[in-house]
Amino acid sequence: MPLAIDAACPVDAGVQDFKECLKNLRDGHHHEGLSRVRRALEVAPQNPFYMSYAGLLTALAENRFTEAETLCKVAVAAKRNHAQPYLNLAEVYVQARRPFDAIETLERGMMSVGRDLRLRRSLENIGIRREPVLPSLRRSHFLNRVFGRLRHRLLGPLKAK
Repeated sequence: MPLAIDAACPVDAGVQDFKECLKNLRDGHHHEGLSRVRRALEVAPQNPFYMSYAGLLTALAENRFTEAETLCKVAVAAKRNHAQPYLNLAEVYVQARRPFDAIETLERGMMSVGRDLRLRRSLENIGIRREPVLPSLRRSHFLNRVFGRLRHRLLGPLKAK
């Protein structure tokens, strides 16, 4: 969705910094991306996407997981209908070695956003799964798939112990 730009004001400097932040994140330059997103936050301090990426980059660049989690949770609360804040919060949890919190976040995201492919892929990448219902058969066997779906409906998703 294109950004609406008011003709009376110049192009938002925060948008440029945010674009550079995303580029730096993609290229693995986390410290530079963090400084860019912080500049974007100075321009638009209530922007949930800026907060979400600031949280993610705080975790990646500085290993400050509590601050990162707080920023991402504020972003999720503001944008419950978008997948990206959930993905960023889940990644913060993965970096903090809290996989069950990451799974819970992604599952909440799927309930709020719907069956988003990025959320599902992220869940699969974390890789925590129950044992097959029939361990003597392959996980992909028809019976394991059918009984596994039934077990999931009855017991719900895998929870942290």
